[in-house]
Formats: sequence, C-alpha cells, structure tokens
Amino acid sequence: MANDNEWWKKSVVYQIYPMSFQDSNNDGIGDLNGITSRLEYVQKLGADVIWLNPIYKSPNRDNGYDISDYLAIQPEYGTMVDFDKLLEKAHALGLKIMMDLVVNHTSDLHKWFEESRKSKDNPYRDYYIWRDPVDGHAPNNWGSRFDGSAWEFDEQTGQYYLHLYAKEQPDLNWENPKVREEVWNLMRFWLDKGIDGFRMDVINLISKPVGLPDGPVKPGAKFGGTGAVANGHRLAEFLDEMHEKVLSKYDVMTVGEMPGSSPKNAIDYAGLKANKLNMVFQFTHVNVSPNKDKRLGHWNDEAINLVDLKKALSKWEIALDGKGWNSLYWSNHDQARAVSRFATDDPKYRVKAAKMLATTLHMLQGTPYVYEGEEIGMTNAHFTKLLQYEDVQSLNAYQEYVDIEKIVDQETMLKYLANRSRDNARTPMQWDSTVNSGFAKTTPWFTVNDNYPEINVKRNLADPDSVFYYYQKLIELRHNCDLVVYGDYAVLDLEDEEVFTYRRRYNDETLLVINNFTAQDVIRDYGQESGALLISNYDDDKHTRLRAYESKVYLLK
Repeated sequence: MANDNEWWKKSVVYQIYPMSFQDSNNDGIGDLNGITSRLEYVQKLGADVIWLNPIYKSPNRDNGYDISDYLAIQPEYGTMVDFDKLLEKAHALGLKIMMDLVVNHTSDLHKWFEESRKSKDNPYRDYYIWRDPVDGHAPNNWGSRFDGSAWEFDEQTGQYYLHLYAKEQPDLNWENPKVREEVWNLMRFWLDKGIDGFRMDVINLISKPVGLPDGPVKPGAKFGGTGAVANGHRLAEFLDEMHEKVLSKYDVMTVGEMPGSSPKNAIDYAGLKANKLNMVFQFTHVNVSPNKDKRLGHWNDEAINLVDLKKALSKWEIALDGKGWNSLYWSNHDQARAVSRFATDDPKYRVKAAKMLATTLHMLQGTPYVYEGEEIGMTNAHFTKLLQYEDVQSLNAYQEYVDIEKIVDQETMLKYLANRSRDNARTPMQWDSTVNSGFAKTTPWFTVNDNYPEINVKRNLADPDSVFYYYQKLIELRHNCDLVVYGDYAVLDLEDEEVFTYRRRYNDETLLVINNFTAQDVIRDYGQESGALLISNYDDDKHTRLRAYESKVYLLK
C-alpha cells in the first residue's frame, strides 16, 4: 500500500491563517515575512506541509476568500518577492507549501466581474451566472450560505447574479469553457512557481444544477436550501479536465473542500482509482449536535454527543479504507477551537484534553491537519459582545436570527457565537506573554485571546510535558509507523457515551487507541495490559482505569 508517489499519505499538514499568524512590519496584520520568520517553528513541530489560507489580492469582505486578483499578493501580506523567499526557505527546510484555490466565486471587484456587470453583451458577461427576475423577484428560492438570498439584483442591467456566499462573492459560471481555461492558467502560474499543491475551496459547488431549480425549504425557513448545488452533474467532468490539463503534469497534493458530501462522493471524486483529487474535506464530524431548531442550522451551545461523533468519524474511516483517503481535522479557519468544542478548555483539564483530542485524531487513517495554535491548546475567545466579532458569517447570522427573523434573543445568539463562530479560530497566534502575545508590536487587526499569558508558544517550548511536544511525538510516531498510516479501522463499543476506543490493523500488527472524553475516572478493559504502551498523556499507566481525559495507545502483542 505504501507508494513514494503518495507522499501526502504520510504527511502532516500545518494550516496557517496568514492574517493572524505573525506580523513582521508593525501594521497589526500577519504577513508573508512573518510566516517566513516562523518556518523553523513548524519544522520543529514535525509537520511536512504548510497550507496557506488565501494570500491573493482581496478587498477582504470574507477575509481573503473574495479574490480580486489571483496572480497578485495581497499588499498587506507583502509582495511576490516575499512569497518567493517564503517558498524557497520552506523548501530548504524540507517543508512543502499548499495554496488555497478559491474558484467557485471571485470578489465583485475582480476585473472579470467588473466587466461582466457592465452590460448583457459584455465579453465577460457569461463568466458569471446572471438571470432575469421571475415575477418581479429572484430567479429561485436559494438562500446564501451566509444567510439571506443567494441572488443580488443589479440595477445597471436589470438582472440578478448568483452568490452562494456573500453578495460580494459572485459565483463563476463553470459551464463557460473560457472560465475553466482561466482557472487552469492561474493554477499553472502557481504550480510553475514550485508550490506543492492546492486546497480547493468548496470545489464541489462549481457545477450548478440544470435550470437552477428551487431548493427544499425547511419548516419555518425563509429560503430554500442549496444542497442540490453540491456534487453537480458536471463536477466529475470538470475535475477530470482539471486533472488532464493541469494536475497530471505536477507531483502535488490536492484536497477538495466538499460540504454536503457522502463517502461515495469522496470515492467518486477523490478515490484511489478516481484520478482526480487526493482527498476531500468533509464536515460530518464537525456538524454533529446541530440545533434542535433546524432553522438555526449549526448555531448552538450544546456539548458534543460522543456517540454521534464516533459514528460520524467511523462512517468515513470504514467507507474510505482501501478506496479513498481521509482528511483528518478538528478545527480550521471555519471552525471553533478544537479543545473548546470537542472536549474542555477548563484550565484544570485543558492540557490533558488537548492531548487526548490530538491522539484521537492522529491515530486515525488519513492525513492529519493541525490548525495554527491547536498544537499549544489554544481555546475559543469567549467573546460576550457582538461588537467583538468580525466574521461576516457570524454578523449576518446574528442579524438574520435576532434582528430580522427574531428566532432567538440576543443573549442566546451570543452564546451560540461564543461556541461556534469562525472568529474563535481567527484570533492572533499566541507566541509569548509580551504585549499582543508577540504577534504584533502595534494594535492587532483582531483581538488577542485574553488567556495568552498562560497559553503561548514560549511556555509550551519551555515545558517538556506541553501540548506542543505531545503533538511532536504523535507526528513522529506517524512518520515512523506504517501501522498508524495504513492500518484499517474498527471502532469498539460504538454506543459508549464516555470513551472512544478503536483499533488499527496492518501486517499482523494491532494498535489499540483508548480516549476518555470525560473529566471522570472510568474503567475499561480491552486487554490493554498485554500490550506495549506507545504514547499516553499521563506519566504512568493504570491499565484498565482511565483518568480525566486520559488517552492511551497500545501496540498489542
């Protein structure tokens, strides 16, 4: 099963949100030179690949996911010379660079869209999806994923354009072969520079359904869902073309973000025989425990149901074994902080809980992704006021559910934001206990988490028992153990509401992974006393006794 051309299977990815990682020029915004200055830190952790969130020119309506020029660097981040230096140094340190490819939509300030909206007969008109009003309103009932309608009326030409996200993010028309060729060209531009892959933003939304039909409306909802947009009828064709014309010419890693996808979709588009992408990002496990009021979607302040979480992870592990490859992650720029969401950030248990979550994830089959700060146990920001939030999705949701629809009161929605807002992942990286946590010498673009004097890189590096060094050990174990990389998966006691136990098998070896998701002592006997303990987040082994958030990995004899 091992294959040198599949280096991404043994790799660990470290995700950097450039705006919040390290400021180098004292403007309060993270930048490319800041990232370059911290590459040795990523190397020390043991990661192999750095995934950079968008660094292209953007008006930042959605923090870089609204791109106005794919071939230019965001000025606040630096210059193309700075990027070239970053890439050169990363490669010199043995690190690969994976870029974010955002081609379902552009910014409304991209030259293509500025031309497109000028007139109905403009050469760029068909680069986007324009439709006439229907009975004086939007062409269909689709709702934007950032709340409100997915259609925006443009006075200049009297038509609506489609935007599945913010109105400043018009969707590209992939039915137009000229659009696809534009995408192939911009991909080649970066690949020819020497980058090592792409993470493709919502790539399974690029093929829209024929006729753009209305979507189903949930009880009490104002708009229809856009679920029918995902995994459209031409998606396979578009990805085949992408592979044939671009990706097949380079030895790179590709991961497609595919909201609303099933394991079958993943095998179709990123299966080991599909010859399209290497893996997908799916959301089943991060969407467990949704709000009981379906109108509110994922917004809630409920604790995670462990059985539901195990079912979600197990579904993908079992379905993709031998057929595809999993992307393993707890958090990223679109998710709350892992320890706060899936375990606890109670200071008494935070370190143990962070290590337990790391073990649970890194011992699964797939490629692990570490989001900046996760390796030191960074937590949610626990904001209490709306004015503390910056994220367009969070602000739109508050306006929609509190001010317009009046589904929840202010206090409740603020609790939901504190639990699930994307802003929890976007506070600046916590480097040390100095002012602004060493991120910037001037006021940062976004508030630093108040707990930075206790939770920071400097303290982690000074403590041999820190979360950082535990991650380092887990990554080293993956690099040196084919059983961790390639072993099959079986969950034990699926309905256990307190402990997540699974086993991995490969070449007559068996790995037993036991994780206590509670703050209580519990007893579980899986024959672990006969095994060799490979790693644990406690100094000693009580065998069948599991202490608060204890995690243990055994090689069974």
